[in-house]
Amino acid sequence: MLTTVLNRLRDRLSPQQICGELHRTSTQQVLHHETIYRYIYRHQASNGKQLADHESLIEYLRIRHRKRYNNRGKPVRRQLIPNRVSIDQRPPIVATNTELGHWEADTVIGKGHDGALLTLVERRTKYVLIAKLASKQAGALAAAATKALGRSALPVKTITFDNGLEFVHHESIGRAFGAATCFAHPYYSWERGLNENTNGLIRQYIPKTFQLVLSGLLMYPHGRPRWIEDQLNQRPRTSLGYLSPAEFAKNELYALQM
Repeated sequence: MLTTVLNRLRDRLSPQQICGELHRTSTQQVLHHETIYRYIYRHQASNGKQLADHESLIEYLRIRHRKRYNNRGKPVRRQLIPNRVSIDQRPPIVATNTELGHWEADTVIGKGHDGALLTLVERRTKYVLIAKLASKQAGALAAAATKALGRSALPVKTITFDNGLEFVHHESIGRAFGAATCFAHPYYSWERGLNENTNGLIRQYIPKTFQLVLSGLLMYPHGRPRWIEDQLNQRPRTSLGYLSPAEFAKNELYALQM
């Protein structure tokens, strides 16, 4: 069981997710997540440095910090996005997470704004799509978003965007799928909480200090966007009863066909 736990830690699963997965798939006695935490910290020396003969397990843990949002007098850019629809006008069913096809979209920016990733997350299944962007130019992003959504079997009914000007061609993305598009309020990132959380998971694989240029991603261990996408879609999620997004999406699509 220890080997399984260590392997899943290396896959960036939290101790809670590991225990949930073991409870669902193992006939052996199931660990408590605090046992895994104690094991990790027991291998940490009292001065805060990792023991020399053991890998740094603590680095596999995701440490979340409360984000502070402050507009500091920044100008609101809503008027620069044509036909921008507020999240206030989004269909109420989106917030219930009971229906497939409602997506959130954002970008992950590299160090010094050198390179970017487009991230799209389906709210009900937590299924994520990641695309490498050659630039944050709106036309390139719209093409990348359309291509990424097109390779998913999940429907596209609505897309909720961040307020970045890179999403100025939101209408062309929506038209490709007959989907409605809307925007969160400026500096209210929690209105796309799932997307924000997913971007945090991606940062486990690509730190903020890393430049997201294409050549760098190919050289960086486990840095390829499609590899990260697959890792996240195979990760058991507490909110899905410890099914992975891929498993949950498959079940949902099967139910639609019944």
